[in-house]
Amino acid sequence: MRRGILAIAVCLAVLVLISAPTACYLSRGAWEEAKILSRRQPISEIVADPRTPKDAREKLKVVLAARQYAKDSLRLRTKDSFTTYSRLDHDTLVLVVSAAYRDTLAPYTWWFPIVGRVPYKGYFDFEAAKRDAKGLADDGFDVYVRPSDAFSTLGFFNDPLLNTTLKGDSLDLANTVIHELTHNTFYAAGQAAFNESFAMFVGARGAAAFFRMRGQAVAAAKVDAEWQDDKVLARFWSRVINSLDSAYAAHPTDKAARIAARDTVYAHTRVALVEEIAPQLKTINPLYAQRVQLNNAALLARRVYASDLDVFDLVYQKEGQDLKRSIGRIIGLAKSNPKTPFAALRAWVNR
Repeated sequence: MRRGILAIAVCLAVLVLISAPTACYLSRGAWEEAKILSRRQPISEIVADPRTPKDAREKLKVVLAARQYAKDSLRLRTKDSFTTYSRLDHDTLVLVVSAAYRDTLAPYTWWFPIVGRVPYKGYFDFEAAKRDAKGLADDGFDVYVRPSDAFSTLGFFNDPLLNTTLKGDSLDLANTVIHELTHNTFYAAGQAAFNESFAMFVGARGAAAFFRMRGQAVAAAKVDAEWQDDKVLARFWSRVINSLDSAYAAHPTDKAARIAARDTVYAHTRVALVEEIAPQLKTINPLYAQRVQLNNAALLARRVYASDLDVFDLVYQKEGQDLKRSIGRIIGLAKSNPKTPFAALRAWVNR
């Protein structure tokens, strides 16, 4: 969940074609994006400035190097993204709201121009995020609110690095840059889970390869370990989803019984997280298992970033661990079956 989320960036001309509430939301997003773009400073100038703190300078050098690696070695679409830096007025970029039905494992979704229907909504207006989250909860939905520190505009603008992202360490920075540039390179409309999971794969494998290329074996090993933890959790969340599906199926018409069954599944989930999953994790604090929020909205939000992560690695292995070829293969397969891209990957791996 520490990765960035997709920003909805549209031209003001589109606003007349859509409903007034969405128009207000998008106009606020356009205004905030305009402020971000207006504050851009070339990273190369900041690095060269002797007043720049050493720690920030070294991180910015990693950003530029990771971006160049993504362009030259992975053939990602970079344009001029991450060549500039913008400072926000606060430490959080957006609050992201997700919601889901309590008696069935289905997300509440929002529709936007260009990107299609998505199971989350990012807010620059934090109070609006809290109000809408409360409204959804009052209407009987499970709700999950989380901060995000980065986003991609899908190549519509040359995205700058933000101070909210720079607070991460060098490993996170390289991963984030490559993750977001993956969105610039390919985005399947209406397939949020595929897009984010694909970017998770490219960000992790790309960052590890980047540090390995630089002779930083320890850093590469840490990124690899983080990716393994991501896959452990992805498999676990899939198990929980299957358990919920079975629990709901056992009570097809009784809503109260379905919600009670859901609560039982989450009680067992907490125990399994603490006793089974936490000991397997190498880079995540064990307290995560005790504190992570458990409800349908949180679960489905995690699935957006952790859907079938293993299938991407299966493609990677079949392509001889050549990441550039793997990226091209995955994009080609997704384009061949835009409605079910995961099925396209599975079919190719198993043929």
